[in-house]
Amino acid sequence: MEPFDKAILETRADEISPLEGIEAAFLKAVKGFPFFLGEEVYLLIPSPANIFLADLIERQYNQPPHVFLAEEDYILELIQKFYEAPPETAEEVEEEEPEDLELLKDLASEAPVVRLVNRVIREAVEMRATDIHFETERKALRIRYRIDGLLHEIATHPKKLAAPVISRLKLMAGLNIAEHRLPQDGRIRFRVGGEDLDIRVSTMPAVTGESVVLRLLSRQKGFLSLEKLGLEADHYKMLLELISQPNGIILVTGPTGSGKTTTLYAALSILNKADRKIITIEDPVEYQLAGVTQIQIKPQIGLTFAKALRSILRHDPDIILVGEIRDLETAEIAIQAALTGHLVFSTLHTRDALGAAVRLADMGVEPYLIAASAVGLMAQRLVRVLCDKCAEEVSPPQEFLTLLKRLPTPPEKIRYRKAVGCPHCAGTGFLGRTAIYEIYPVDEALRRLILNRSSEEELKNWAKERSYLSLLENGLRKVAKGVTSLEEVLRVAGT
Repeated sequence: MEPFDKAILETRADEISPLEGIEAAFLKAVKGFPFFLGEEVYLLIPSPANIFLADLIERQYNQPPHVFLAEEDYILELIQKFYEAPPETAEEVEEEEPEDLELLKDLASEAPVVRLVNRVIREAVEMRATDIHFETERKALRIRYRIDGLLHEIATHPKKLAAPVISRLKLMAGLNIAEHRLPQDGRIRFRVGGEDLDIRVSTMPAVTGESVVLRLLSRQKGFLSLEKLGLEADHYKMLLELISQPNGIILVTGPTGSGKTTTLYAALSILNKADRKIITIEDPVEYQLAGVTQIQIKPQIGLTFAKALRSILRHDPDIILVGEIRDLETAEIAIQAALTGHLVFSTLHTRDALGAAVRLADMGVEPYLIAASAVGLMAQRLVRVLCDKCAEEVSPPQEFLTLLKRLPTPPEKIRYRKAVGCPHCAGTGFLGRTAIYEIYPVDEALRRLILNRSSEEELKNWAKERSYLSLLENGLRKVAKGVTSLEEVLRVAGT
């Protein structure tokens, strides 16, 4: 890769123009300066590691750029000169933040604002983002993408763009653009490159202005099969045995965004047969499953988890999915359903699987009901997968070797790898995510512990006696196989 001849920009200055549809803040973040020189596309980057930008430009403009090396300071100077405050986004919007409702509607429908919003969504899809954050700050509108579980700042715009952009998102989602004081939720249908997206929209008032978060859900990609969830062989067998039970309740725990819904959908896809009636109650319905009756709760009209669950028990179901147990009433109805011949799946927000039994008891569910109905307790987290193109195999550190002693059976072979970063993974060292699990079938000994209101520590001792793996221990096995890094596992599972 050759260094760029700066004299070209001086001798052919009148032929230089920026590429449309790329934000200055994004270019600064990825450290690249693309431009037209006549009819040809050129790209200046400070290092070959930034070459991924060339692929992005080629996909968007159907033209491979001529790539040259240049100093980072020189590139940033050119970005500022040619891309800062582009007319189509900053100059065509009124200087003062509009308060008149009709003016706000007009600005939200203007071509520059429409193009900006559409472009942000398109780029998020190209970069495999799951969420887009539009955040109104004191002096700017900040845009961030969540990619592989972590937020990345993509762009900042003048504060005057915040009201039109957020109003545009509200219009697309069918929300009230005049309401700035209360949170609102809506949905957008959007098409990118032949792919249909369901976008969940959530607005939130803040001190510096409204914040909007978009959750991107692909209707084409659907959900993963059970075989592709990242389950170890023993965990896969245990989960198959659990979902094969004729009745009882299976609880999956973990924070928001840990993949619980994906796991439950994968389980339902195996059970979805013509001789079974499956009904789900969700908030929201993230993916549509053929052959499954799915119900979206609507608390504003009184359709809560508990009310929907009472009704579907009269609808002759075999298998029930309750999106989340949030209160005592829902918990008691779900458990009663499990005790009367139904297989019930649900989720709870607890730190680990065994904490689910304690959490239900804390809600007020009688221990004998928990012990009699539970057939399996699970927890999961998502970890980033090391990029196979650049991950480097190294000697394992002492910290990892010490942690490995926790495993009931140490791995025979260790392939310890660390993240490096390359064009293929956009310099992050990771590409995609996989899950780590802990799965505990409920046996008679665990039932007695639950019945006796045993502490979490006593429950964990039960798990150790049976050589069941915790989240951390399952993560360590994946580190030993070179799937992910130790830092990733400790980030999501702790020590």
